[in-house]
Formats: sequence, C-alpha cells, structure tokens
Amino acid sequence: MNKKYFIPFAYVGLLALASCQDLSEDPKANLTPQTYFKTQSDLDAAVSAIYVQFAIDGAYGFTSRMTSYFGADDLTTDPALNKADFRDFDRLAGGSGNSSMVAEWSGPWQGIYQANNVLTNYAKVESSEDAKNASAGQAYFLRAWGYYNLVRTFGPVPLITGPIDVNARPDRAPVADIYASIISDLEAAKSLLPVKFDGAPGKANQMAARALLADVYLTMAGWPLNQTSNYALAVQEAQGVMDGTYTLLDDYATVFSTNNHSESIFALQYNVAGGTPQRSFGSSSVPLEEVALNGSSGWDDYYPEINFYLNAPKCERTDETFYTTIKLRQADNVTYKLVNWDAEETHARHPYFKKFRAGLNGDGVSETANSIITMNPSTNKALDIIRYPMVLLDFAEAKAMSTGPDQAAYDAINAVRHRAGLKDLTTGLSATAFRDSVVYERAYEFAGEFGIRWFDIVRLQLLPQVIAARSDKENAINTSGNLNDKYLAPIPQNEMYRNPLWQQNDGY
Repeated sequence: MNKKYFIPFAYVGLLALASCQDLSEDPKANLTPQTYFKTQSDLDAAVSAIYVQFAIDGAYGFTSRMTSYFGADDLTTDPALNKADFRDFDRLAGGSGNSSMVAEWSGPWQGIYQANNVLTNYAKVESSEDAKNASAGQAYFLRAWGYYNLVRTFGPVPLITGPIDVNARPDRAPVADIYASIISDLEAAKSLLPVKFDGAPGKANQMAARALLADVYLTMAGWPLNQTSNYALAVQEAQGVMDGTYTLLDDYATVFSTNNHSESIFALQYNVAGGTPQRSFGSSSVPLEEVALNGSSGWDDYYPEINFYLNAPKCERTDETFYTTIKLRQADNVTYKLVNWDAEETHARHPYFKKFRAGLNGDGVSETANSIITMNPSTNKALDIIRYPMVLLDFAEAKAMSTGPDQAAYDAINAVRHRAGLKDLTTGLSATAFRDSVVYERAYEFAGEFGIRWFDIVRLQLLPQVIAARSDKENAINTSGNLNDKYLAPIPQNEMYRNPLWQQNDGY
C-alpha cells in the first residue's frame, strides 16, 4: 500500500535550514519520507526543514498567522483598505472562506508533516545516539507545538503521527486526545533534548519543552477541558525552567530589537538574504500616512484597540509598547509634523505598536524622534514564541489557582512588573483576583504577540467582558449568532471540500 504522511492542505516543497539556522537549500529535505536519512547531516537538514515550514510566509512569517485572533482587544485593523480578512475576525464575523486564515491551518500541518518524517526515520541514521536523540527531541517539540496551535485555534483536528495512506481522510480527533498526544510528545522531548544547545540559537531545547508543557497544562485547566488538576502540573513544569538559565532583560524595548536574548526560550529565526523574511515587524504595524524619507510608507495591517491602550498601566513598558505620536511627512518631503494618534490628520485615529517597528536593530523602521529615515516590510527579527515572562506568569497563575497566591506566586508576577516599571502587586488577593491580575499583566506584557491575549480570552471565556469594554470607534461587532461559537475559528472551506465527512465548527 502506498503510504505517506497525510496532512490536510499538504505542502511538500521545502526549503531547508542546515544546522537550523543556515539558510541554504538542501535537496535532501525535499525527499519523500521513505527515501533518504543516511547520515547526521541528512537528519539535520530534515529537522531544519521543520523550522522553516513554521517560519515561512505562508505559515508564521507574516501577520496572517494571527488572522482569527483579531477578535482579541490587543488587535484591530483598518475599517477599509485591503484588510477585510483581518477585519472580518475583528468584527467576530470571520468565515471558512477567509484566505488569510489558511496560514493558521497549513503552517502547523506542514511542520507536523516534516516532524513525522523525522520521527519515523531518525533511528535508521548512522550517527551517535546523542545526536539522533537531539534531532528527535526537536521533532517531538515542534510536532507538539504545531498541534497545540491547531487545537487551540480550530478545536478537533486529525491526529496524524506517522505514515498513512495517501487516500485516507481521517476523522477529526477529540480535543482531549490531541492534548494527550501533545503531552506525550513534550515528555519525549524533555527526555531527549539537552538543557541547551551551545552556539545554536533557535533550536528547541529541554527548557523550551518544559516551558511549553507548563503553558499546555495551564490551558487544559480552562475551556474547553476545564481540567483544574492540571494547574499543579503547570506549576511543576514552570518551576523547572525558573532555575536561573533565563533572565529578564533590563529594558523591555530591547526584547524587540535584538535576537536570541536572555529571556528568549524559543524563537523562530529569520534571514531576509536567505529568503525567509519576518514580515510582521517593520511596515506592517506602521500608520498608512507615515512615509519615510526613502519613500516607503506604512501598511496599516494591525494596531491595538483604543480602550486596550487607554486601560494600560502607567509605566515604562506601556511607553515602550505603544506608538502614540504620528510623524507626517510634509510637502517639502524632508520635514515632519508630529501629531497625536487621535488627531484629525491621522487615518485610523488609533495608537500603534512601537515595539514592532524597529525590527532587528532598525532593519524595519529606522527613525529619529522627528523623522523616519527608512522603512522596510521584511526584517531579520527573530519571532519570540516563548519568552521567560510567560513562564513566570504561567507559574504565578497556576500556583494561585492550585494552592493559593503564596509568596512564590507574588515573586513571579512582581518580577515581570518590576521590569515594566510597576510596583509590587497588592497583597492578600483571593485566588481569582490574583489570577485576574496575572491575566491583565500578561495582556500588556505580550500585547500584540501571536495570539497570546486571544488564547487567554478563549480559555477563560472572556469575550463578553472584552466586547463590553470595546470603544464604539472600533469596527462594529457582528452580534448575531451564539457568542460562544466565536472561540474557535472555522475549518478552511477547501479542507471541508476535501473531507466531506467532517462537520464544520458550530456557528460557521
């Protein structure tokens, strides 16, 4: 029987990252699962191809990676222009035909396909056990991460962990089964991966597996599984990462202008010259009316909702997160007029994100206080997926919800607050009040960062509160239908055509 690694929306043409970070093509990474894998070099190329499948533009390299997460209050988009795909989900009116949402579906599946390839074949390679195990551990981690993104975004999806007939159309597996597979993969990754890879930024290590596992357990304690016993497991995994290996940078802004820094636990790597640009920094979150001296202008793709900005804590982190003074190039094409974000001269009358402008040391937007020198849509900025503050806040919330908000829980959230320029959190809070404080802290620590706010809204069912706090100046919400149906995105329509026995998610 003809076997292959089935994935919906299969995309088999691969680029490869030799040794995970060298952006050079390797044809071995393009071969079918049964064909190659003889040396460690072959295996390295195949593992590198997993990372690339997540990093490319059709996956997580562009703002489309968070299309269905625009229902959160940290993301909104232009009321017109060519932003309909983002705007539909911002209005809670997204549909299965949304073309940008496909990146959220196909990106993880492409990575899962390559991970299955590695995990089925790695043992055949002529290499040391340590080297092979390190490769397998990365594949387990990346497969788990792919499924974690899929199950949180779409709910039940097929659970494919090995070869399958090319004509098969597997059912969507229950959410609980998918999480069980994620946990199994991350436990395997923990056992196979080293604590760190020396001189190899971007490779998932044992600490990345533990940090992701902590986040998985925290999510499982909320909707839809509501398995509150997992809070204690989240504490255990997060504690394993809080050993001094990672530290918070002193300056919040530096997180977004440097790569692979002391709080970056796992990040996708990008290289413009190598054909893998990061395109959600730089121009993407720049006002349409801002024009650089080199003639480039903003794309106006995404920015925060007005009340999300207005409700931010008064601190240095807020100042470094939001861009509130718009630079308007004047008729002489040299001087700039500075206006407030809500001035009549502005297009959207919204604040923007400052932290996503510069890219890597200014390869996105290069500017002074009074002018914009250059602006680029493609940057070399690594995309941080897991930062140390996530571990601290996951630990704090899980600790409070399992055994109460003790000193360790306060210490964890206060470490994040101190870096932000905030005082200690009020003591004596109930477990629920402490959790709410952590969720608020997470919203602003990770504002605009790849669905983190949206997934808090989903697991805690916060849409009613978010909608109630929304300014009437935002894109009008679609209030028809059941609000509870909006926590999951629809399965892309083409996948429904390919799998006629599947039932679409409720509300679509």
